[in-house]
Amino acid sequence: MRDPYEVLGLGRDASEADIKSAFRRLAAQHHPDKNQGDPSAQTRFTEINLANQILSDPDKRSAYDRYGPAAFQAGGRGPGGDVVDFGGFDDIFGDILGAFGFRGAGGDRGDIRMTLGVTFEEAALGASKEVRYERADTCGSCRGSGGEPGTRIETCSACGGRGRVRFQQALFPLAVERPCSRCKGAGSIPNTPCRSCSGKGLRAVERVLKVDVPAGIEHGATRVVDQGGHRIRADKAPGNLELLVEVAPHPFFRRAGDDVVCRVPITFVQAALGGEIDVPTLEGKIKLRVPPSTQPGQVLRVRGKGVEHRLRSGRGDQLVEVAVEIPAKLTPRARELIEQLGRELGEDLQPQQQSFMEKLKGLFG
Repeated sequence: MRDPYEVLGLGRDASEADIKSAFRRLAAQHHPDKNQGDPSAQTRFTEINLANQILSDPDKRSAYDRYGPAAFQAGGRGPGGDVVDFGGFDDIFGDILGAFGFRGAGGDRGDIRMTLGVTFEEAALGASKEVRYERADTCGSCRGSGGEPGTRIETCSACGGRGRVRFQQALFPLAVERPCSRCKGAGSIPNTPCRSCSGKGLRAVERVLKVDVPAGIEHGATRVVDQGGHRIRADKAPGNLELLVEVAPHPFFRRAGDDVVCRVPITFVQAALGGEIDVPTLEGKIKLRVPPSTQPGQVLRVRGKGVEHRLRSGRGDQLVEVAVEIPAKLTPRARELIEQLGRELGEDLQPQQQSFMEKLKGLFG
């Protein structure tokens, strides 16, 4: 038997919180479900579980600190009749969920994790979404008993109705307690298995939920539906359904906090003389006035057309980035007019040119 402190990587002065943290980290790392194909994973996981069972119990820890491994050996000085509970129900009910075709769904608690896809507009303004999925739930025919309606339910002879059995494992000199594999921890066995669920008491059912997506929710946020997950035992509450929000990209918009940014192209004439342009918003198209002498990259603000604020009333703004398009092809007449414009404007530097030249002069002297 390895030193439980060594197994969990702890010192003798480890606190209860230290023990709990180390156990969770190592159990998650070495769980057999995460190390499929590694035959030694179950042994490591069992050893970690044993170490936690000893150190998390004040009496067992005290006995080990005083007598070492002898405290748990037959004839040892430690407290007699100790039983270590290995694993719980995750292995058995992981198998049950696997029989229904549910994999990687948090079989120990029955939790389900799904992606909830929403559009950019739905995330910004809020929406009600329909979620359709399958989960393990109580069989409607036998109501979770596992027996065909009208037939007898007998006490499990293997565990005497306790749902758990004890056995001695050669690797560790302690009595080990686990869920009964014959009755799957139920303590009883139906005389005639239910035809609808094959005696499991659970069956795969389709569920449809209406989920409210709050306005302003961001990509990567999660929504938890209490008891929306798998029911791993007929007499226990279901696990939770966790929805990961995935916001689809938009062809026009991107988000900056609670503001919506949109890049709109305008002509050289519109930039120079000003005018009205069509601008898309979350709620449809609007007319926006472009002021004269608008510069490339200038941002025009439309108040209250952004994303709903989460913690206060109102909405953010829409920011319109102006992209001035230069004609790619010029007719001879257009070329002549632009040359005339150039002569009319003269050699005077424009504001951005003047600022650039001043910075350049300051840089090189």
